[in-house]
Amino acid sequence: MSAVYKDDQEDWLTVCLKYLLFVFNFLFWVGGAAVLGVGVWTLVEKSDYLSLLASNTFAISAYILILAGGLVVVTGFLGCCAVIREQRSCLSTYFSCLLLIFLIELVAGVLAYVYYQRLSEELKQHLNQTMTENYAQPGKEAITLAVDKLQQDFKCCGSNNSQDWLQSVYISSAQAERRVVPDSCCKTITPQCGRRDHPSNIYKVEGGCITRLEQFLADHLLVIGAVGIGVACLQICGMVFTCCLYRRIKMEPY
Repeated sequence: MSAVYKDDQEDWLTVCLKYLLFVFNFLFWVGGAAVLGVGVWTLVEKSDYLSLLASNTFAISAYILILAGGLVVVTGFLGCCAVIREQRSCLSTYFSCLLLIFLIELVAGVLAYVYYQRLSEELKQHLNQTMTENYAQPGKEAITLAVDKLQQDFKCCGSNNSQDWLQSVYISSAQAERRVVPDSCCKTITPQCGRRDHPSNIYKVEGGCITRLEQFLADHLLVIGAVGIGVACLQICGMVFTCCLYRRIKMEPY
């Protein structure tokens, strides 16, 4: 009687573990979609500003999340097959995939956190130089478009303030046609509106574009880090459930 009860109890535990893994797989797919979405959103939302950054850490973090999100879709399907078939080899492969994705997302989260810590210093060191030396220069069309979009989107003018443009290569050249700031600094863009730098005509924002861009990037980095680390923690539960089910199946007679 006790042996039958013990067998029933073992079967019940195995069934519970299978259902837990099914639930986890659903959450895993949702988390994977979130990871993939955040990665794509980050690149699409900020692709125009990437040329203004001195390092590729930001873009790399997003690409890593996209890779991890794609692997989640495949791994989730593998997890369902492993649970249904109750084969130790499938469970081992599933566990290995979970571990790999866990490490990938952890790397993305750590990269985002590290870059977040040095974001302010990088912008202070490089943004003003990038804007003043490369704006409207031959072969620098991407930077020119990025600067124009930055100033219009964030309603700012210059790296720190509009006076930064007085030291720029563009404003000092004949190409500027007596402008004192690029036309993208104007509240209402009209031909050669950059000739007049009165506050009624151009954006005068305390802290300049650095402050606005830093806050924008910092918010995105926090989302990247939070999603990456959050889903990675969820995967720990999946790995624990997988190990438990693996042991249950191994203990059962053939």
